[in-house]
Amino acid sequence: MDLHISLEGRGDRTDRIYRQLRDAILDGRLRPGERVPPSRELARDLSVARNTVAAAYDRLVGDGFLAGRSGAGTFVSYGGPPALSRRAPAGPLRPTARFLAVPPDASPTPGARFDLRIGHPDASLFPLATWRRLLARSVRASAEYDDPSGLPSLRAAVSRHIGLSRSVRAAPADVLVTAGAQQGLDLVARVLVEPGAVVAVEEPGYRPARRLFSSHGARVAGVPVDADGIVVDRIPAAARLVYVTPSHQHPLGTAMSLARRTALLAWAQEHGAAIVEDDYDSEFRYSDRPLEPLQSLDRTGRVIYVGSFSKTLLPSLRLGFLVAPEALRPALRTARALADWHGEPAAQAALAAFIDEGLLRRHLRRVSRIYAARHELVVRAAAGPLAPWFAPVPSSAGLHLALRCTGPADVGALVRALRAAEVAVEPLSHFYASPAEDRGLAIGFGAIATADLPAALDRLTDTAAAISG
Repeated sequence: MDLHISLEGRGDRTDRIYRQLRDAILDGRLRPGERVPPSRELARDLSVARNTVAAAYDRLVGDGFLAGRSGAGTFVSYGGPPALSRRAPAGPLRPTARFLAVPPDASPTPGARFDLRIGHPDASLFPLATWRRLLARSVRASAEYDDPSGLPSLRAAVSRHIGLSRSVRAAPADVLVTAGAQQGLDLVARVLVEPGAVVAVEEPGYRPARRLFSSHGARVAGVPVDADGIVVDRIPAAARLVYVTPSHQHPLGTAMSLARRTALLAWAQEHGAAIVEDDYDSEFRYSDRPLEPLQSLDRTGRVIYVGSFSKTLLPSLRLGFLVAPEALRPALRTARALADWHGEPAAQAALAAFIDEGLLRRHLRRVSRIYAARHELVVRAAAGPLAPWFAPVPSSAGLHLALRCTGPADVGALVRALRAAEVAVEPLSHFYASPAEDRGLAIGFGAIATADLPAALDRLTDTAAAISG
């Protein structure tokens, strides 16, 4: 047993041993049935007389905290609840005012039989055995810190992958590997966002990005989104950074039109602002080819392109990247070094091999067919059984579909009733920073098995009918 007892200072040593052992038992650090060190051994470790420890043990036995067993030793006998009141006081330290102002994150939703939440890919589709083989091959012993920008082999693989699949213009030197898209956004905020600066985000939009920019002291301004994307004329003139999801707007699912992309780039040049392009869910498309990313249309070095492998692989792997203009790269590299120095080299090497050996391309082809079938099931349900209550927002990409209510409806009551029916789903209002009149649901089909999706949609139909009366 690794038991630390301090005898520093003046006073009765027996009493100190008694109190520290008693506190360890009351706090639950020493559990019922656990053996305490023999008095001779503890006395030797503490450099005190054995009688000093024995007297403390006798007091603990007399108070019911310990019990001796002939020939076996002395054991904890107290079985009451841990004394929660013995926890350390909260203390005088408080977070900064700007961090206290950040809206708290929603509590994790308990698991449901039918999970229609958005942003969750199907973990069962990931080729785990292949990944383990690559990871085992990539593990290497190293006493040195690695490059904060990421392994050169992964940066080269990412630049080729996004160049072919997304038409992103990036050399390996342009790529910085991150622990997911969220860390990429954090690095950008560290480098570009001063406290009090205005950051424009889509409304509705991606909540984690809004909260992250707020945590850096930004004044986050929501900008409306229409069928063509963010409404450029509504972006505050003072905005120094604009965050958008143009390939697959989160959560509505629409793609930003070419005209709107051109207008946004012109606005950024005119106002001296940066654009963060989050290529959310663009890997999964079910009809038309995606429009050119803002990054490839940018001729003035104002676009920072952020991507992630969380949806294509596994969220728990925490692997992503950003592509930044040359002028920002040294500062972003420094920011990564200050945050966590570098990522996990074995995982980065495994991902580089996964891309270079064509395994990522094969995996994407396979899962895209599966997700396309699920997308079609939701589209057909929206056009059929759900049509009396909902109309789909046109979308040909991603892992969810937004449905807007076509008439008066209590969406909150619907979501609660669906939860009772073992269906987890999110209302569109959750993606607004301010009270929203946008009534509807975001139907995710990434996490749910294809075989379970029809039953989930049937429950949604039946519940909507019941709520509507």
